[in-house]
Amino acid sequence: MPTEDQVTEALRAVVDPELHKDIVELGMVREIVFHDDGHVHVTVSLTTPGCPIRSHFEQGVAKAVSALDGVSRVSTDFDVLSADEKEGLKQKLGRGNLPAGALAQVGNVICVGSGKGGVGKSTIATNLAAALWAEGKSVACLDADVWGYSIPRMLGIHGKPKISDQRKIMPLIAHGGIRAISIEFFLEEQDQAITWRGPMLHKAIRQFLEDVDWGELDYLLIDLPPGTGAVSMTLAQLLPQSQFLMVTTPQPAAQKVAKRAADTAKRYDLSICGVIENMSPFTAPDGQRHAIFGEGGGQELADELDVPLLGKVPLQEELRVAADEGQPLVLRDPDDPAAQAISHAARGLIAATPETVPILQAPPEPVVTGTPLPMAP
Repeated sequence: MPTEDQVTEALRAVVDPELHKDIVELGMVREIVFHDDGHVHVTVSLTTPGCPIRSHFEQGVAKAVSALDGVSRVSTDFDVLSADEKEGLKQKLGRGNLPAGALAQVGNVICVGSGKGGVGKSTIATNLAAALWAEGKSVACLDADVWGYSIPRMLGIHGKPKISDQRKIMPLIAHGGIRAISIEFFLEEQDQAITWRGPMLHKAIRQFLEDVDWGELDYLLIDLPPGTGAVSMTLAQLLPQSQFLMVTTPQPAAQKVAKRAADTAKRYDLSICGVIENMSPFTAPDGQRHAIFGEGGGQELADELDVPLLGKVPLQEELRVAADEGQPLVLRDPDDPAAQAISHAARGLIAATPETVPILQAPPEPVVTGTPLPMAP
């Protein structure tokens, strides 16, 4: 019969196809039991009870162990990693199941979501990025709304990314320091329609996270598409430490949909860091107050989620016009009431999140060569 060390060494041939590491390195081998008749029983710990690749492990264990001299039969049993063991695995892997080093210099990943379209989520994301930059933070925007990409227009930046000597995609730089990546940068024409299905969206987000040289960042803001169920699952796999920032309008319809999106994120153990209410009541020049989309939805959502309401951004034409012209209002007119509200939200976000990387006043100049890398189909 082989020794326990020999069986353990053989099990290093069983690799998790998603995490790209063997089950011994991942700490998934719970127990090895030997029986007198040459029977070897292995218990493997899974991350979830209904792991879809369970049969992959069972077949891999049987093949690896049965090849050892003296083994007549191999059986496999499964249990589930405890919460502490899962947390230890996350720490070992770093950023989810991304390759080692990916996003290693990113302090906070903030996913800006709403659940439904039309609430000004992308406008808030771009202005929030600008406000964080104005506060001295290094920041980038990832446009994950592949079908409805709008970050390039709102940041006023277009072009083709270059690649570094390390074969990494270099983000484009807007307004002197806000780094950005969008599917638009890889299309033949601006405003080209995208007809990708869910798996292709997952692949695109992964490539944005894995193949882009984001450098040192205090904040990476990810502008999510409406209906964030599939994206939540993707981010739960790739970035379990990311946080969700929910954007809603005051009206109940938007608030209820945002609540469902937040519940979906929580179901995958993703935390909610706060709520921003957009299109809030505004005061006209004559002093009259207008609540076009009602009142209270943002605070109600924040109370239901037990998170802070970071800001209430009044409905103003200036905010929309500045976004359409590629000039975030917080940079164009910092004293505007909407800009002030977003800057207040940015300071609230800073207070609610740890500062884990040095503050940069400007991104480093990359060494670039060659032509842009194509996006995976």
